Amino acid sequence: MVFLSAAIVASLAAIAGAFAVAIIVRATLEGATRQPEIKGSLQTIMFIGVPLAEALPILAIVISFLILGNA
Repeated sequence: MVFLSAAIVASLAAIAGAFAVAIIVRATLEGATRQPEIKGSLQTIMFIGVPLAEALPILAIVISFLILGNA
């Protein structure tokens, strides 16, 4: 049962991270198509936002490994 809970945590974290990055990239592309002159600024914000969105799934993977370690 512990292995199942760790697998669920890891899989949900990966799915959430993928959705978060997709939303950030989509918003950046929409902004760049509306106002091409601020493309560089939007890319900078995106390059900051994507790692922040990926930090949560990485922490969730670490927590799932901790769950497995205590089993």
